[in-house]
Amino acid sequence: MSTEAQMQKIQTQDGFVAALDQSGGSTPKALLLYGIDESGYSGDAEMFDVVHQMRSRIVTSPSFNGDRVLGAILFEDTMDREIDGRPSASYLWDVKQVVPFLKVDKGLADETQGAQVMKPMPDLDALLARARSKGIFGTKMRSVIKLANSAGVAAVVEQQFEVGKRISASGLVPIIEPEVDIHSPEKAAAESLLKVAMLAQLDTLNADQKVMLKLTLPEVDDFYSECVKHPNVLRVVALSGGYTRADANARMARNPGVIASFSRALSEGLSAQQSDAEFNAMLDGAVESIFQASKT
Repeated sequence: MSTEAQMQKIQTQDGFVAALDQSGGSTPKALLLYGIDESGYSGDAEMFDVVHQMRSRIVTSPSFNGDRVLGAILFEDTMDREIDGRPSASYLWDVKQVVPFLKVDKGLADETQGAQVMKPMPDLDALLARARSKGIFGTKMRSVIKLANSAGVAAVVEQQFEVGKRISASGLVPIIEPEVDIHSPEKAAAESLLKVAMLAQLDTLNADQKVMLKLTLPEVDDFYSECVKHPNVLRVVALSGGYTRADANARMARNPGVIASFSRALSEGLSAQQSDAEFNAMLDGAVESIFQASKT
């Protein structure tokens, strides 16, 4: 594994990051959209077996490779499994030339001051060490901002960067994800507070502390251009956040330098009932549309 080659790919190549990291609570919904309801599995262990089959089908598809997909974010359970007889991270990089990332947060705390910070991560250092040993390049962690409350926004951003610095010190590249809820009645105002807070934190980083940002597609086009250009930011990626693929792609095309990191908008239309030919054709169309929107 060459971290230098992976760094170069993430920083310079056209493409997008696939978010394949649904976990716990979001897994039944992801499976339902894929055409498998709760009668198709019994208990968590079987549920994770089934979702791993879905993810493996996406990743092993000829439509999914490093020409258009720069990276993929994995759930911890996926990292610990194999794809086509190889450890998942090794399969992604060695077979597909797709850079592997790991979701490291343990979910969201209850809302306070219009925001949800991350739950405590007492085992983070051990997880980071394990991720490195398995060939993971970077990490992802999500918080959510619901209102334009300066204290809530500050709490989210401070926590994200504090943990991000620990991740960077472990030799991994953190994706910092302070999502702004697309249904927020104060979305534009929350984004204004968020940008100011993020730029202040980015300016505290040393030259060798590189981060990625994963942000909600903003109300004002090209709003995060200062973040895209910041010397400590490898890449700004956008989450689909509940927008349809068509809407997310259209919004992203209006934000130069921002690339996609879609989950639901990537797998939209894929189904367990499709033949491999139908599945691969549907995935190819999705990958190509997101790739083109990310090139702007």
